[in-house]
Amino acid sequence: MKKTLIALAMLSAANAYADEGMWMPQQLPQVAKQLKAAGLKLDPATLTRLTEFPMNAIVSLGNCSASFVSPQGLVATNHHCVYDSVAHNSTPEHDYLANGFLAKTLADEVPAKPGSRIYVTKDVANVTAKVITPAVAKLTGKARNDAIEKNQKALVAECEKDEGHRCTVSAFYGSLEYYMIKQLEIRDVRLVHAPPAGVGKFGGDTDNWMWPRHTGDYGFYRAYVSKDGKAADYSRDNVPYLPKSFLKLAKEGVKEGDFVMALGYPGRTNRHRLPSEVDFTFGWNYPNFVKASGDNLAIIDRETKGDRDMALKYAGTVASTNNYYKNRQGMLDSYANSDFLARKTKEHADMKAWVNADAKRKQEYAADIEKVEGLIAKRDADVKRDFELNYSQPRLLNAARLMYRLANESQKPNAERKAGFQERDLPRIKASIAALSRSYDEKVDKALVMHHLAKYAAQPAAEHNANWDASVGIKAGMGAVELKAAMDKLYAGSKLGDAATREAWIGKSVAEFQSSDDAFIKAAVAMYPGVIKEEAEEEELAGNLQQAYATYMKAKIAYMTSKGQAVYPDANGTLRVTFGNIMGRPWGTADGLAWNAFTTVKGVAAKATGQGEFNAPKAQLDAIKHKDFGKYVDPKLGTVPVNFLATLDITGGNSGSAALNAKGEFVGLAFDGTLDSIISDWDFNKANTRDIQVDLRYILWNMKHVDHADNLLKEMGAE
Repeated sequence: MKKTLIALAMLSAANAYADEGMWMPQQLPQVAKQLKAAGLKLDPATLTRLTEFPMNAIVSLGNCSASFVSPQGLVATNHHCVYDSVAHNSTPEHDYLANGFLAKTLADEVPAKPGSRIYVTKDVANVTAKVITPAVAKLTGKARNDAIEKNQKALVAECEKDEGHRCTVSAFYGSLEYYMIKQLEIRDVRLVHAPPAGVGKFGGDTDNWMWPRHTGDYGFYRAYVSKDGKAADYSRDNVPYLPKSFLKLAKEGVKEGDFVMALGYPGRTNRHRLPSEVDFTFGWNYPNFVKASGDNLAIIDRETKGDRDMALKYAGTVASTNNYYKNRQGMLDSYANSDFLARKTKEHADMKAWVNADAKRKQEYAADIEKVEGLIAKRDADVKRDFELNYSQPRLLNAARLMYRLANESQKPNAERKAGFQERDLPRIKASIAALSRSYDEKVDKALVMHHLAKYAAQPAAEHNANWDASVGIKAGMGAVELKAAMDKLYAGSKLGDAATREAWIGKSVAEFQSSDDAFIKAAVAMYPGVIKEEAEEEELAGNLQQAYATYMKAKIAYMTSKGQAVYPDANGTLRVTFGNIMGRPWGTADGLAWNAFTTVKGVAAKATGQGEFNAPKAQLDAIKHKDFGKYVDPKLGTVPVNFLATLDITGGNSGSAALNAKGEFVGLAFDGTLDSIISDWDFNKANTRDIQVDLRYILWNMKHVDHADNLLKEMGAE
C-alpha cells in the first residue's frame, strides 16, 4: 500500500496502548511489536492477507460480525445477531425464541429473516485519489457532494462487474480518505441453531452491559450458494458454501492473562469528534434518545401484553431498542462523572494553538477548522428540529415513500440514480418490505406514532415541517382528538397493511403511484417534491461539511503525529482487528467488589428463577446440578466457564466477532461491554475498558449436554 495519511499517522504507533485501537488489517505490521508483546504467536503479516487464513474466515452480517467454523459454510455469531431470524420463524405454536431452534439436518434449516446476508471481505484498496479528484477538490456544497457520490458509484459499478460481489466506498478520518471494500455477498442465509432464550438471552436487559454475566450469546447460520458455487437467491437446489478457510476450535481453554484478539466489523466510534459535537451529543441528543426509547418500550409492552404473536413481531425491535437504551444511558452516567468535555476542549484549543503558531499550518488549516464549527451547529439545529418528527412517521408511510422514490429513480439510467436506489439495491428494498409481515402491527404502530406526534404538534409552528403537515393533514397546536382523527383516517384509507398488496407496489410506475387513492401512497406522493428540496439542502450542508471536516482531521493527524501519538481511524463498519489480554479488574463498580476474569455455570444456577429473564432451561439446570460437564471443565475453576473479560477495544457491530487465541484458534465470541466503559466509543479509558466474551467451552457444553447438537459438534470438529 502506498504511503497515505494512515501510514503517516502510524509512524509513532509504538507509543499507543496495546489494548487501544480498532486497527485496519493493513496497519498491523506497524504495531507488530505490541502484538508480539501482548502474546501473539502468529506472524502479524498474516493478518493483513484478507484472502488467507484466518482473515478469510471472518465475515459480516451487515450489522454484526461472524465467522466460518466448518468446511460446510457454518457460521458462528451471537444469539442476539440471529434473534430477528429466530423471531421471524417463530409462531405461538412453534416458539423458537423461548424453546430454541436446532436443525438436525441440512433439510431442517430454515431461511433467515428476509434480507439477511453474509459478506466475505475480499479486498480493500485506497481510492481517495479517484473520489476526491482535482476537479472535485475545487467544488463546494451540493456540487461537491454530488461529484463525490458520482465517483463512488462509478467505482462501485466497476467493482461489481465481478458477479456476486458487493462493493462499498467507505470514508475514513472524517472523509479525508476513502477505501473500496469488495465483499462476496451471500444471499441465501439459513438459520441452523439458536439456544433457548433462557441461555442465549439469560439475564435479559437486567444483565445487559453488566458484570458478572452468564449469557450463552451464540447462534449459527449457514451460507448457501448455487451448485456452481456462486452467490444466489434462496433455492432448495442451493448447496452449502465451501469457504477457503474456517476457524479451528481451540483444544485448550483460555486462562487469565492469555493473549486474545477479536476480528470483526465494529460499527461506529467517535473519538475524533470536536468538543461541540461532544457537548451536543451528551447534553441533548442522548438524553432525548433515552427518553424516547423508554417511552417506546413502555408503549410496545402495553400494546402487546397478552398477545404472544404480536409480541413476537416486536421482539426484535424491543431487543434492539433496549440495547441502545441501556447503552446510551450508561454513556450518560459515565459522562456525568467525567472531565471528558473539559479535556476535549483543552485538546482542541491546544491543537488550534499549534496550527496558529506556524504561518504555513495556519494558512492550510485554520479557516476550515473555524468553518466546521458553524456547519456542525447548523446540523445539530436540524437534528433538534426534526427529532420528534422522525419518530412520528407511520411505518407503512415510510414503506410507501421508499417504493415511490424507487419508482422515480427507476426512470433514470442506473448510473444516475440516487445511491440506495440502483439496481443493486432492489433486493435490499424488497427484503425490507417483505420483513414487515412479521415485524409490523397497526395497533402498536399507531400507538407509537400518536405518542410522538403529540409532542411534534406541540412544537412552535416555525419548527414544523410544512410539507409533512400538509401531506398528512395536521397543524401545529392540534389537540389529541384532532390528531387521532387525522391518523385514524390515514391508516383506515390504506391497504398497505396487507403483505401481498404492499409488495405488489414494488416496481410500479410513477403514474400508477400518482393515480392511487391509497392514503399512505397519496401522502408519499404529496411529500415527494418537498423531500427532494430538503434533501438538496442537506446535501449542500454535507458537501461543505466533508470539505471542512476533512481539513480538520488532516490538521488533527498532523498535530497528534507531532506529539508521537498514534491515530487509528474511527470505526466505520469495516474489517478491524483489536487485541489485548484476558483480564479481570481489581475493582468492579461503586461497591468496591473486584471483578474476576471468568464466570461459571455456578452463577447460572444461582441466578435462575424459573421465569422471566432468568428462566434457564430445566435440562441445563439438571446438568449443572449433576455436574454433567464432560470434557469442558476448566481445571482451575473446577467447573464450566461461561463468560470472560478481556481488554479488547470493541463497539456495536463487533457483536459476534470471533475471539482468537495467540495461535489464531477460536476461543469464544465477543458480545458485549461493561456499562461504565461503553463511553469508550467516545473516550477510551485503558484502565476501565473491558469487553465480554462467551467462552467456547460453554458453547460446546450447552450444545453437547443440553441441546444435543451432536451433528454440529461433529461438523466443527469438536467430537
